[in-house]
Amino acid sequence: MIQLKNAKELAAMRRACEISALALRHGGEAIEAGITTAEIDKIIFDFIKRQGAKPNFKGLYGFPGTACISVNDEVIHGIPSHAKVIRPGDIISIDTGAAWGGFNGDNACTFGCGKLDLEARRLLEVTRESLHRGIAAAVSGARVGDISNAVQTYVEENGFSVVRSFVGHGVGKELHEDPEVPNFGPAGRGPRLVAGMTLAIEPMVNQKHYSVVTGADGWTVTTADGGLSAHFEHTVAITAAGPEVLTKAWEGPEWTL
Repeated sequence: MIQLKNAKELAAMRRACEISALALRHGGEAIEAGITTAEIDKIIFDFIKRQGAKPNFKGLYGFPGTACISVNDEVIHGIPSHAKVIRPGDIISIDTGAAWGGFNGDNACTFGCGKLDLEARRLLEVTRESLHRGIAAAVSGARVGDISNAVQTYVEENGFSVVRSFVGHGVGKELHEDPEVPNFGPAGRGPRLVAGMTLAIEPMVNQKHYSVVTGADGWTVTTADGGLSAHFEHTVAITAAGPEVLTKAWEGPEWTL
């Protein structure tokens, strides 16, 4: 069942999402050659706790980290590790969130370490823009499929592929709520978008084929062909005035890949 949020609930969502977004930004700003993904995870954990919030990924379904930190061909759900060292030219996807006031925020971004090669940079640019295209389609009266189709169309026009095995979702009192928000499929299908819905829109885009595999740890999802993967996500509220990005604090005018 889709849970609609009233004005008071949306206010709590905004704070949860602000903390989530700033935590993501802190993690991204810490990226440098030689840092481990476990050290990045600790920075995010400490920030969320200082805000009086709860890291909502930690322990969820048994996940051990505060953030999912996925490097290069890792698509999602990378477990933070002291053995995983960031190197120049890596791309690093951080997916994290915070719970505050009974509500959840959820967001992700793929960062680069140092100078990226042209294809990696283009993958990040296209994935980020596909998120913006999906958000632009998230208007009251449209359908979930309009978001899905906007993402898929832009990604495939640029020669990349959209992961099919994992999708976006509603978010609110629970981190994962109805409805599912795929990044692929025809427009005009799926639940109608109405004011009060809050959605995690999250394109996961592969450099090559969209097939993925889950590793022996039971969590880390990688591309089946070893190509790079990028992941961008915002929590968005559907309002009568248009989509409101609740996790926008990680993305500003000074933003660079």
